[in-house]
Amino acid sequence: MSSNPNRSALLDTWTETSSHVFNSVLEANRAAFAAFGVNSDDDTNEDPTLPPRERIESDEDLPEWTIERTEDDRTELGVGDRIEFTKTISDDDVTNFAAASGDTNPLHMDDEYASETRFRGRIAHGTLVGGLISAALARVPGLVVYLSQDLEFHNPVRIGDRLTAEIEIVEDLGNEQFRLTTQVKQDEEVVIDGEAVILIDDQPV
Repeated sequence: MSSNPNRSALLDTWTETSSHVFNSVLEANRAAFAAFGVNSDDDTNEDPTLPPRERIESDEDLPEWTIERTEDDRTELGVGDRIEFTKTISDDDVTNFAAASGDTNPLHMDDEYASETRFRGRIAHGTLVGGLISAALARVPGLVVYLSQDLEFHNPVRIGDRLTAEIEIVEDLGNEQFRLTTQVKQDEEVVIDGEAVILIDDQPV
C-alpha cells in the first residue's frame, strides 16, 4: 500500500499543534496551582477530590490536617512537651466509623431521628472524636504504645466541626512511660477531657 504524503504531513502538523496546546495548558495549570500554594506535581494520593481513605499512607499526613509539636527528638521528650492534631469531622468520618465499629445509633446516622432528641440534630460518635487523641499520640516521636486512657465527654460534636486534640506530658513515670493530659477542643471549648499513659519504644530499624 502506498503512503499518502499529504496525510502524513497533516498528521505531523496536528500532533505538533496538539502537543503545543497540551503543554501550554499544563503550564497554565501549574502556574495557577503555584499561585494558590498548591504543588501540582503531587501524586494522586494528594488529590483533594479523593476521599481521605484513598489518599492516606502509612506515617503520612493529609493536607487538610494541622499538626504542631514542641519536640521532634524522642530522646529529648519531657514534661511540658505538647502535640496538637486538628481536623474537621465530616459526614464520611461518621459513616465510616459506624461501619467500622458497628455503632449505627440513629443519633449519629439519622437526621430526622436525631432532630427529635435533646441534641436537635446528628452528633458524631464520642469514640470517633476521642480518636483524635490517638491521632495526636501517633505524632509523638518514637513508637507509641497506649497503656491507658480516661475520658470525660463534656459537649457534643456536630458534623462539620473542626476540632483540635491537645496532649501534654505532665509526668515522666520512668521506664519510657509518661502520663499525659488529653483534651479535644472546638475553638477553646473542651468537648473531651482526660488523661493517658503511654510507653515510647524505639522505632524499628
